[in-house]
Amino acid sequence: MSKMPEGFLWGGATAANQCEGGFDLDGRGIANVDVLPAGADRRAVMSGRMKMLACDSDHYYPSHEAIDMYHHYEEDIRLFAEMGFKCYRFSIAWSRIFPMGDEEQPNEKGLDFYEKLIDTCLKYNIEPLVTICHFDVPMHLVTEYGSWRNRRLVDFYLNFCRALFTRLKGKVKYWLTFNEINMLLHLPFMGAGLVFEPGENETQVKYQAAHHELLASALATRMAHEMMPGCMVGCMLAAGSFYPYSCAPEDVWAAMGRDRDNYFFIDVQSRGEYPPFARKRMEKAGVELVMGPEDLSVLKENTVDFISFSYYASRLTSANPELSKQTAGNVMASMRNPYLKMSEWGWQIDPLGLRITMNSLYDRYQKPLFIVENGLGAVDTPDENGAIHDDYRIDYLRAHIQAMKDAVNEDGVELLGYTVWGCIDLVSASTGEMKKRYGFIYADKDNEGKGTLKRSKKDSFDWYKKVIETNGESL
Repeated sequence: MSKMPEGFLWGGATAANQCEGGFDLDGRGIANVDVLPAGADRRAVMSGRMKMLACDSDHYYPSHEAIDMYHHYEEDIRLFAEMGFKCYRFSIAWSRIFPMGDEEQPNEKGLDFYEKLIDTCLKYNIEPLVTICHFDVPMHLVTEYGSWRNRRLVDFYLNFCRALFTRLKGKVKYWLTFNEINMLLHLPFMGAGLVFEPGENETQVKYQAAHHELLASALATRMAHEMMPGCMVGCMLAAGSFYPYSCAPEDVWAAMGRDRDNYFFIDVQSRGEYPPFARKRMEKAGVELVMGPEDLSVLKENTVDFISFSYYASRLTSANPELSKQTAGNVMASMRNPYLKMSEWGWQIDPLGLRITMNSLYDRYQKPLFIVENGLGAVDTPDENGAIHDDYRIDYLRAHIQAMKDAVNEDGVELLGYTVWGCIDLVSASTGEMKKRYGFIYADKDNEGKGTLKRSKKDSFDWYKKVIETNGESL
């Protein structure tokens, strides 16, 4: 087959904190994602090692306006519809619904905004794919409760879910509980609002917080199935297989261990229990998870319906500490793979790695997959007429879509859909930059926050439109 199966969900993906803006409008509260500055301090804040619990006058916070989709969503969704999107993945800003996070009643203006956004999608026959939590944690929950280290976050999150499901049932079929849940181990403040005190056992805190998120995910999955029969709930992984640096068994073992670091979250969400290797790893690290009497049965009985993931690059690792040169830009450290080209930000371009990753995930879980992030961050420079000729992006996506088609049509992988990351330019999560652009649609905004916010089509816009029109036959 040269096409994708009938009903395949082609589309694009964004996150509220990277495109929405309006950070203090209509009752929205401050969240951890709002205090991530642009510039040299960003990575330290994201990791939880530099404590920044409020905004200051010394930094620029690019998420505050972003590309102002809060006021432009109708225009943006019209452009998505013009491309032929079958699906649009976006996230809900938790603090727009519960400004403090621990209120009993939701903010009506926040619910109204997302209902209007979803109604606009449905008007154009675009299926909404809603990420309930894309790293957002209301800052009140961080400062007053310690964020996800505190079991009370489970109840606050479920109250958030209940408000969404009550308001949006019948309009949203596909839900994701947490974005890139494994990012908690790598960037704990950005991923889960965790900050650490001197001398604290950070490993214990991270794994306890992870347990609370996994429990919350299972309970939200149960709630969704009860309140919205027929809906599908997925988990979400920052994916990309680790390759061994050589065929030395030690390198193969090192690569297997790095993969397991990421898989263990999805093992719990998809299989319903902590895998033996994870239990042993926590035991060796002195981690003792505090659990309620029903936690393990809740995890076992409320597994997800599908596995979604982001894929940008494969990774390379070795057991030899001397071989420690890393590529730039990656959150998850990787050695330089001499067989691969790199993006301008040091991300290694590996289309076959997508096929490898899809097969690895499908072999492991045998549940439908959904690629909810894939794309190329690059500097796009308009010419004298304002046109953007982004052949490099087309080449990247063409190769990855072909690999995706091969995994489905040649290997038998079950795949629900494919949503290109940053389908409209947005703020980069890893760097806070606007110049690292992913979109088919150019948003006029620079790294310093200057620009008209005017939207314009890149060459890739018409290319992707043709891909969708032909269900992937024409690349």
